[in-house]
Amino acid sequence: MDEKIAVIGAGGWGTTIAKILAEKNFHVKLWVFENELASNINKKRENALYLPGVELPTGIEANNSLKTVVDGADIIVSAIPSQFLRGTTKQYAGFVKNGAIIVSLTKGLEEGSYKRASQILEEELTGVKIVALSGPNHCEEVSRKIPAATVVASKDSSILENIKYIFSTDYFKVYPHSDITGVEVCGAIKNITAIAVGVCDGLGLGDNAKGSIITLGLTEMNRFGRHFGAKQNTCYGLAGVGDLVATCTSKHSRNRFVGEMLAKGKSFDDIKKEMHGMVAEGIKTCKAVYEFSQKHDINLPLTTQVYKVLYEKKELSNAIKDLIKLI
Repeated sequence: MDEKIAVIGAGGWGTTIAKILAEKNFHVKLWVFENELASNINKKRENALYLPGVELPTGIEANNSLKTVVDGADIIVSAIPSQFLRGTTKQYAGFVKNGAIIVSLTKGLEEGSYKRASQILEEELTGVKIVALSGPNHCEEVSRKIPAATVVASKDSSILENIKYIFSTDYFKVYPHSDITGVEVCGAIKNITAIAVGVCDGLGLGDNAKGSIITLGLTEMNRFGRHFGAKQNTCYGLAGVGDLVATCTSKHSRNRFVGEMLAKGKSFDDIKKEMHGMVAEGIKTCKAVYEFSQKHDINLPLTTQVYKVLYEKKELSNAIKDLIKLI
């Protein structure tokens, strides 16, 4: 394959995407923040920290240098958590090839600016085309070739068929989509709902309560997205309800895990230790979405109660009572 591909971020999902591409005979340069981890990936063909037990193809070249990884790449896959996205992008912006395609895997909103990943990338990079890839895609399953589907969305529809071809496999189905705003909003909001569902699981509240929470989360996803012009059918597609259900019900969901641990009385510090460096995007995103909704008078009762539990240390029992009153 002729395209030179860089993957920025060697978390579980970034590593999985690198694996998919390398197995299709692309040479993939993978930027790894931890220098020792980069060396171990090259030697042992495994990302033991973020994707243990999965053998990585020799076509993946891990490196700690952003310049080495990005320079000359035709496609750059950005797999950076939202709170680190702008800072990391600034570091490699000067090495990006004019006309490169940036494929964003980030699911979340930036604190303070409330901007989506594609907006941040547009501000920090020039002469590029941006695609958002999102869907019900747990790396623990996709990396082991368990069937999954995803969407790729962009303002520039002319590049989507090529991206679909590059990322598609017989177990990873890719669907082009025009609503990049909706795709990114859905990817952010679903993580907040997953925290609430985790609380339900941790407290043993049962399936009925969980079903109600997921339904309310879908309503808030649609309500928040509409403010930005997102299409309703995006919320009811793979990037919306598909990702929402997967994130809220899966044992692999980091955001659901956070809620479950909160329900068991665990502190943030304890939860972070148990996650071994992995990031639950819903924590920071909840703050951004709550603040934005307050400023723009968007009624999000579920997000509000999750925020109050996370940031104001509200008792879970009181949050549940207040949520029932508000809906």
